[in-house]
Amino acid sequence: MFGAGGGTSSYREAEETDLIVLWGSNARETHPIFFHHLLRGVRNGARLYAVDPRRTSSAEWADVWLGLDVGSDIALANAVGREIIANGLENREFIDRATDGFADYKAKVESYTLDYAERETGIPADTIREMAHSFAKADKAMICWTLGITEHHNAVDNVLALIDLVLLTGHVGRYGSGVNPLRGQNNVQGGGDMGALPDRLPGFQHVENDELRAKFDAAWNVTVPPKRGWHLSGMFDAMERGDLTAVYVIGENPVQSEADQKRAIRLMTGLEFMVVQDMFLTATAELADVVLPASAAWVEAEGTVTNSERRVQRVRKALDAPGEARDDLWIIAELARRMGMEFGWQTAEDAWNELRSLSPVHAGMSYKRLEELGGLQWPCYDENHPGEMFLHSRLWEDPVPGNRAPFVAVDHDPPVDKLTDDYPIRLTTGRRLDSYNTGVQSGGYTSPLRRGESLDISPEDAERLGLAPGGQVRVISRRGQVDVPIRIDSSLRPGLTFMTLHFQDDVATNLLTIDATDPKSGTAEFKATAIRIEKLEPVATARP
Repeated sequence: MFGAGGGTSSYREAEETDLIVLWGSNARETHPIFFHHLLRGVRNGARLYAVDPRRTSSAEWADVWLGLDVGSDIALANAVGREIIANGLENREFIDRATDGFADYKAKVESYTLDYAERETGIPADTIREMAHSFAKADKAMICWTLGITEHHNAVDNVLALIDLVLLTGHVGRYGSGVNPLRGQNNVQGGGDMGALPDRLPGFQHVENDELRAKFDAAWNVTVPPKRGWHLSGMFDAMERGDLTAVYVIGENPVQSEADQKRAIRLMTGLEFMVVQDMFLTATAELADVVLPASAAWVEAEGTVTNSERRVQRVRKALDAPGEARDDLWIIAELARRMGMEFGWQTAEDAWNELRSLSPVHAGMSYKRLEELGGLQWPCYDENHPGEMFLHSRLWEDPVPGNRAPFVAVDHDPPVDKLTDDYPIRLTTGRRLDSYNTGVQSGGYTSPLRRGESLDISPEDAERLGLAPGGQVRVISRRGQVDVPIRIDSSLRPGLTFMTLHFQDDVATNLLTIDATDPKSGTAEFKATAIRIEKLEPVATARP
C-alpha cells in the first residue's frame, strides 16, 4: 500500500486494535490463520464490522453486518467518507500534514449521501452512519479485505476508496491501524516481492526506473527490458492478437481458473509452444508441449515464504521429491544453463543472498537471522534492523519525509454483467474452508467438510422457483451454462447465489463468469455474474 506492495499491519495488531472492518472477505474460511488473530481482537473488545453480500461465517462474529449489493463497494466507501466529513470527524491535522488531494476527494464524495448509498448498496442509511462514526472515532482501526474487493472490473478503484478512508481518519502509520489485503495462498506475497509483477523488479523496484534497473543489469550481466510487461489478462489479449505465441506456466492452472474457460482453452491450444512446470498434471498441463514435474515446495525444497504480514520465514526440506520431480529453483537454473546462462547458484541460500544484495527491503534478512528470530518482516534494511511491524510511520513525522500520501477520488461503477429480465439473479463466487482454488491440490484427499459443487440459493428464491434441496438446476449466463444441484443457504439474500471454482472437472463454473477486467490490475470480475435458473426435472429410470 502507498507504493509498498503489502499490508501495513502485523497480525498482533489485529489482536490489539479497537475496530476492524472486514470488507469483502470471508476470512474464517479463506484466511483461517489470520481469522484466529482477528478473533482474539474481538475477544479483547474490538468492534467488528463485516461488509459482505453474504452473511458468511465470518460475518456471524461481527457486531454489525453490512450486506451490500455486489459491486456497490465504492458507493458505500464514498458515503462513509462523506458522513465523516459532514460531521467534522476527519483528522484534519493528519490530512493537512501527510496527504495531498483532499479537496478533490471531498468534492467527489459530496454527492454520495446516505440516502443515495442506501439505494445503491441496499444497506440501511442508519447502519452506514453508525459504521462511519465508529470508524472515525476509534483510537485504532484497520480495514482488511480480499477478493470480494479485488475480483471486479474496477478492482483498483475499490482499493483506493478504502485507502481514502484511512487517510481521512489517520488510521495508518500507527500501531493497530492500517489497511491490509489478506493474501489468499501461501507465499502470494512472496511472489510479488520477488518481482512476479509485470512492472516490478524484486523488492517492488520499478522496471521503468533507469537507476533501479541499472543495478540488475550489472548483477545479471544482461540488459533488462526497460518497459513493463503484460499482466495475466494482458497475456491472453496478446495471445488473441498473435503477439504472444509461447508460454511458460509455473504452478498455475489458467485453463480452469480464468474467468472465461472457453476463451482460455481456445487461446492456449493455439499457442506455438507451451511449457507447464507443476507438481500435478493439471488441465493446463494436459495441453502443454512439455511438462516439467516440480517438487512440493513446502516439504521437498529449501527456501523462504512471505505471509500477509510481510513476514519472511524459512522453509526446510524434509523429503526428497519423488520420481523425476525436481525443485523449481533447480529446474529454472538448469534451463538457463542449457540455454547458455549460468546463474551461479549452488543452493537456495545463494539465490536468496543475491536477492538481498539487490532488494534494500530484504537486505538484513540472512538465513541465520531468519532462523534465530523465527522470521522477519520487511522492510529490514541491514542485519541490525529488527524489521518493521507496521508501515508508513513517516506519515506522522513533521515535516513528512518524502512524498505525501495521495487521496484518489473514485466513482461508483456497477458490475458490467447487468441484471435484466432474462438474467435476473446475481451469481458471486468464492472459496470454502475445505478446498483450494480449482481443487487440484485439495481434491486428492478426503475431508468430512467437503461436498461437491452446488448453486447456493436463498430460501426465498428456492421457494419462489419451486426448488428443493439437492434438486438439479441449469444455471445460464450470457456466456454458457452448467447443470448443478442446489443447496439452500440462509446466509444469502433473495436475488443472490453463490458457487465456487473448486470442482471444475464436475461443474465448470468459469463457463458462466465474465472476463470483464480491471484495466489497471487485469483482474476479472468473478464476483458479479448475471444468471437465470431453470429447474431440471428428475430423469426417469426404466424398471428392470
